Amino acid sequence: MAGQEQPGGSAARGELGDAVMDALFSQSPVGLHVYDRDLRLVRVNTAARLVRELPADRLLGLTLDEILGALDLDDPTAVRQAVGQVLETGIPVRDLRVRVRRRRTPAADLVVSVSVFRLKDADGGPLGLAAALTDVTARVRAEAELRLLNDAASRIGTTLDVFCTAAELCELACPAVADTVSVDVYDAVLRGQAPAADARDRDQTLRRAGFRSAGGRDRQGVPVVGEVHVNPPGTPYRDVLDTLAPRLVRRLRPDAAWLDPARRRDARMIASGVHSMMLVPIRARGVVLGLACFYRWRSPVPFDHRDLRLARQLVALAGQCLDNARLYGRERSAARVLAGGFSSARTSVATAVELARTHLPAGTGGGWFDALPLSGARVSLVAGDTTTGTAAPAAMGELRAAIEALSELDLPPDEILERLHDLAGRPGAAAAGPQVDGGAEAPSATCLHLVYDPITRRCTVASAGHPPPLLVRLDGQVESIEVEAGPPLGQGVPRYPVTECVLPEGSTLVIYNAALLAGTPSGSDALPDRLRSVLAAPFPSLQATCEAVAAALAPKPPTRDAYLLLARTRTLGADRTNAWTLPNSPRSVALARARTTDQLAAWGLDQEVLDDTALVVSELVTNSVRYAEGPIQLRLIRGSTLVCEVTDGSNASPHLRRAVDTDENGRGLFITAQLTQRWGVRPAGRGKTLWAERSLTPKAG
Repeated sequence: MAGQEQPGGSAARGELGDAVMDALFSQSPVGLHVYDRDLRLVRVNTAARLVRELPADRLLGLTLDEILGALDLDDPTAVRQAVGQVLETGIPVRDLRVRVRRRRTPAADLVVSVSVFRLKDADGGPLGLAAALTDVTARVRAEAELRLLNDAASRIGTTLDVFCTAAELCELACPAVADTVSVDVYDAVLRGQAPAADARDRDQTLRRAGFRSAGGRDRQGVPVVGEVHVNPPGTPYRDVLDTLAPRLVRRLRPDAAWLDPARRRDARMIASGVHSMMLVPIRARGVVLGLACFYRWRSPVPFDHRDLRLARQLVALAGQCLDNARLYGRERSAARVLAGGFSSARTSVATAVELARTHLPAGTGGGWFDALPLSGARVSLVAGDTTTGTAAPAAMGELRAAIEALSELDLPPDEILERLHDLAGRPGAAAAGPQVDGGAEAPSATCLHLVYDPITRRCTVASAGHPPPLLVRLDGQVESIEVEAGPPLGQGVPRYPVTECVLPEGSTLVIYNAALLAGTPSGSDALPDRLRSVLAAPFPSLQATCEAVAAALAPKPPTRDAYLLLARTRTLGADRTNAWTLPNSPRSVALARARTTDQLAAWGLDQEVLDDTALVVSELVTNSVRYAEGPIQLRLIRGSTLVCEVTDGSNASPHLRRAVDTDENGRGLFITAQLTQRWGVRPAGRGKTLWAERSLTPKAG
């Protein structure tokens, strides 16, 4: 009933209130401080004493200012302002965050949430203040970790670059997690490769990809970013990479057994006073990418397991981004190959042909082509194709590298294809034929090798199962160059017949792979007619012609990577070359020098070019006079470079020697190598040709 009390109600409420107050000051997890009107502490509970580990008899009776000094707060002014506001307005202040430095472990600060309330008497007047103190250190740390992880999601991996990603991890984690952070990746990762899963088979070469120190942005690590190193066995770095288990070193003693002051990195750690460290392997998608290292030397707080958990989360995120960068680097390299990027500069073959290309990527297969400069101003046009599969890019890379190396030997097209056939047929070769491993067929490869001589206009072609080239004459007529194709590389008997023909002036070679015609009715049979209809319209450039032809032949996206290469042939006329037949006599050396000097002067070349070339010709002719029999032929070719050729009847190939000061001979080819950009020996039907090539401009300085 309203206005009435139960019997004993006042006594019960008084007893209950006493129990509540006793519980608050003896059992409550929230610290309580009670201050009188003079802001002197009159009562404190057990939880509040634990904040500073101070006994009650040292706190009771102290004024607020004395207590703030004893608690060693980082910002006591904020507390004084909050107390003044509460006393003046009576409005409580809640959740004021203050940092308290511990006395026993000064480095381990506490974060305390303070709420202040005014105490009133029966008339509403101020009796004092009550302050509730809650230790929120764990909550604040968790909030900071969550914010850091959120930042990591947006700040790490902004580019597909290994070094940028490593630097972003270091920038984020220093100084938020550690005083120094370093990231090392396996050198194979920078090449787009995946290091071996088994540590015993893994190349232990690491490259420093990222570093950040609280000592300043300009401070360099050991090793510096970009430098390679190998972690010695028996060190925690090597153990973590071998076992893939993160390691926490709470207390690192400078006399630890694995620390060696003779090693630069260890000496830096000892000198800097590193006292705690964490090592976390970088992994993603089952691939071991490298190692992230976290050090503390400025902050006296050692790492704990919670720090290690945070570091592992950050490294896991960075690992995904680093692996993305690795995969992008690998695919970009493969794409450059698939796109038909020439391995040699176009200017080096511009004397012989004008080139245009179109690549239609589909993401499968391995179509490629190259234009390689040969001696005598000739050019080698090479095109190939590998079947679909994950091994196609690797097979393509091996074939291109082998062809470029073999072309330097001036071998004929059929011999180059035979050697490639042997390479592709070896067990385990990426470009092998139909070898079965686990039910999957290894990729096979086709190849077309064509050599064009702009002086004789002679074209030499051999094919390993590749579509034959087409020839477009100046009048627009299109015809196929009949080439007897041998088997694909690595399959069957390596027999690759050579087809030779003389090309009309200004004609254009059309080279393509089978994928370009995959969706064309009648395939290659109707190709000449289709080309003829497309080429009937004028185009502003050869590249525009190439793109129009590709669009006409493949109106729909191909299912495999397709390409089209156009090479408009050029001719070096009599005004750009000259040749002489000389007797095999010592007098021919002076005669060759005189003919060379006169011809270069007629071409208006610089005196330095004239003098150097005359000396080279003298040395080459001297070699033929000394070691060969029969007449000697001298030929000069002026294209984008100047080429000297000396042909004799000897099949013996000379070798570069490095004569000592007392030798009377043996310096001819050494002098030639010093005065030219490149030189070599080209086998002929009978005998050989010694050639040397140099720039048409004088040397700087």
